[in-house]
Amino acid sequence: MPIKHTYLFLLGLILLSSFAVKQQNEGSRIKLITTQTQYEVGNPIVLKFSTSNGEQPLLYCSNSFGSTLISGVLNSKTLEYTFPEHITKKTGVVNWILTDKTTSIKGSFNIKPKAEVATMETYIGPPSIEAGGTDYTMLVIIPTDSLDNPVPTNTLVTEKHQFLDSEETNAIYTNNLIAFRNIYSKKESGRMLVSSESLGINSKEFTINVASAIPTDFNISATRPHQYADGNQVTTFTTSIITDKQKNVVSDGTFVTFYITNKNQNILKTTGTTIDGIAQAKIIHPDYEDTWRIKAYVDGMSESDNITLTYKQVIEDFDILFSNKNRTITVGPLHSFMGQMIPDGLHVTLNIYRDQVLIDSIIKTSFNGYVNFNLKHAMYQNGDYNFSIKTAGKTKKINTKTLW
Repeated sequence: MPIKHTYLFLLGLILLSSFAVKQQNEGSRIKLITTQTQYEVGNPIVLKFSTSNGEQPLLYCSNSFGSTLISGVLNSKTLEYTFPEHITKKTGVVNWILTDKTTSIKGSFNIKPKAEVATMETYIGPPSIEAGGTDYTMLVIIPTDSLDNPVPTNTLVTEKHQFLDSEETNAIYTNNLIAFRNIYSKKESGRMLVSSESLGINSKEFTINVASAIPTDFNISATRPHQYADGNQVTTFTTSIITDKQKNVVSDGTFVTFYITNKNQNILKTTGTTIDGIAQAKIIHPDYEDTWRIKAYVDGMSESDNITLTYKQVIEDFDILFSNKNRTITVGPLHSFMGQMIPDGLHVTLNIYRDQVLIDSIIKTSFNGYVNFNLKHAMYQNGDYNFSIKTAGKTKKINTKTLW
């Protein structure tokens, strides 16, 4: 009997101890009261818990911008945690954990953006596109609320653009924080004005330059005062109006190169840039009889037809006079195609030979129809020399002249 009573006593103590622990756990349990899981950005957020004792554990919370600990305030048997503004002003999911000595409670809620637009970040590019309907520029709009949060998905954004005589309006919707649209060019060239609007807020105006496409082949022509090779007058080359395949005039400043091949297969070059689709380039006449074949290019894109120009000889003969012990050589008068003196600047070349070897070449330009060469004693000793004089494509030779 005493042993039986002892067992009953121990069993009673165990049951009483278990009941006390259970009561303690139940008395310290904290329960979430707040059931709301969706909040609008900027509004205050308070999580409330019921508690049966005076413990005030910290609330750990985190969002995409970081983590923080929040202290609670105990009002009667309700524990309140007020979230700071740096969390309530940012949209997205907020996760939280409350841990006391005996249990942990965790949860999350979502902060939704406001259905308003305070500012619109707008980007567009490229600023220049090609006419023809295949090239495009992209408009990107990022509407944000007064707290700089992106607006809700599927918020309406209205895109507007004006080009020549037409105006277009298109509805686009935000997705993944932005709204965007590709704006294609038309067949014509010109300037396009683009803007956007969302919930009563308008963007600034953007300008897109719709330039002409790759130029097509074109024609060239030449004008000149006369057809004589006087080395003085200027020949002007002119293109037809250069356009693309849509007949849009190419942009001003398009570079055109004119290549000239003469009868000796030497290549000359002159250049010009377009104004209103027409390019002009100038080059001086040759100073001897020649035939030019001219072709123009917009490098890597288009080319012209070929034209041919012939220049007539203007000087058929000229006089040479030796004086001052044959050390002064006077070439001239040099007459042009009407018998007038050739314009100043015509090149005359004197080649000097001794013992059939070229020892010097002197080049001078004409003045008032004459050229004078002076052979100094210090450079040319007394003796016999041969000479040749070349100008305007004509050459005369003088054999065995004695300098003394």
